Amino acid sequence: MTDITRNHLQYMIQKCWLGQMLLAATERGVCAVLFGSHPSELVADLKKRFPDAKLRLSSDSSDAVFERWRLAVSQMIAAGKCESSVPLDLMGTPFQKSVWMELQKIRFGETSDYSQIANRIDKPNSVRAVAAACGANPVSVVIPCHRVLRKDGSLSGYRWGIERKQKLLEREALDRL
Repeated sequence: MTDITRNHLQYMIQKCWLGQMLLAATERGVCAVLFGSHPSELVADLKKRFPDAKLRLSSDSSDAVFERWRLAVSQMIAAGKCESSVPLDLMGTPFQKSVWMELQKIRFGETSDYSQIANRIDKPNSVRAVAAACGANPVSVVIPCHRVLRKDGSLSGYRWGIERKQKLLEREALDRL
């Protein structure tokens, strides 16, 4: 990824079982995995998240590093698995990053709730902030924010749509059997 920096993002859009997926990366790693119904809404979301970045649509596989990351994330999503060794370049507050690190500890097929996450990061009164950090997660599925539920075990909002969250959880439950 020779000409991609933190201010230059390479991205691609492809179809997957969750709809349209946009994957973007800097020279350091994957910085966005977004889902939606239309490519234009995904590009608009990417521009909103990275307003100062220069975006470059990846039109071929000439960049071997980006292509490796794309394949790894695509295979991970196709298999319904959310574990990946793809490097991430996460841009967020220290609080958000602490939540995202904790989310990565939730194992495949298991769930947690917002209160449990808040307690695990030693911020028991930050349940709403934990929910907001989940909503700000820039690398959906790679950091499995879909595994976080309400305290009563019911589904709560999901940045990519409650239907996608339900599909992800159902698929993990089936694959776990």
